[in-house]
Amino acid sequence: MVQVVACGICRTDLHIIDGEVPAHFPIVPGHEIVGRVIALGPGPSGTLACGDWVGIAWLGHSCGTCPYCRSGRENLCDQPGFTGATRDGGFATHVIAEAAYCLPLPPALAKAEAAPLLCAGLIGWRALRRAGQADPIGIYGFGAAGHLVAPLAIGQGRRVLAFTRPGDTARQALARELGCAWAGSSETASPMALDAALIFASDGALVPKALQAVRKGGRVICAGIHMSDIPNFPYADLWGEREICSIANLTREDGLSFLPMAVASGLTSRVTHFPLGDANRAIQAVRDGRIDGAALLRP
Repeated sequence: MVQVVACGICRTDLHIIDGEVPAHFPIVPGHEIVGRVIALGPGPSGTLACGDWVGIAWLGHSCGTCPYCRSGRENLCDQPGFTGATRDGGFATHVIAEAAYCLPLPPALAKAEAAPLLCAGLIGWRALRRAGQADPIGIYGFGAAGHLVAPLAIGQGRRVLAFTRPGDTARQALARELGCAWAGSSETASPMALDAALIFASDGALVPKALQAVRKGGRVICAGIHMSDIPNFPYADLWGEREICSIANLTREDGLSFLPMAVASGLTSRVTHFPLGDANRAIQAVRDGRIDGAALLRP
């Protein structure tokens, strides 16, 4: 199976079951998993069959009965299960997953390169959809998610500006290579007013900067699970019907709509391969900003 480090990968065989797996600690991490089904447990398995290739994303369970689930917002479920956080993930040789939360992989999708799509790609896709028809768009944090959402937006005819850590010329060059209209430091004022800003970095100080970059009526979308505290900023930066919103988790519908579209658009992820035994080294490389795209763990 394939599991991505830092949003995300390991190569694992999958045992598919019906029902929630109780949370326990210590936990096996890893939440962007690509694997082959080798066994089906009792209970509904939908159309899955042994030998199928599927993806397992961050959302591994939802209750189906809370107000959020009943209204199609299972990403906000009151009793969720998260792969690699409340249930064992993909840093292993085998994974148990619920059939209902396994995403069938289109045959044309490269198996290893598909893993980053299952979190970085899906969160980027959800954030882009939340931006509506915004053009131009600013991307703050050009890593695993940024390098996937930028080609999607550009393919839709939008202008994309990439904001990176000061001095990160490698990722700025990657952004230009992928077709971004501009790439530079997040400390630099945007060269044009933005309709929307997507923030994938965990630095809360980027929120006021992004607010200053969006035009009236613009939207700042915070797409990370964790972010440092947002510093004080003058109300004038928010005034003019600017909005700040967050992206929380993802839904299965996000995956079912995104993966075929990723194939149709020719979307490819940049991955650096590591053996599973080097997981700690891979994670450190991501933390240090030495990975362009995503790190991939394989046995």
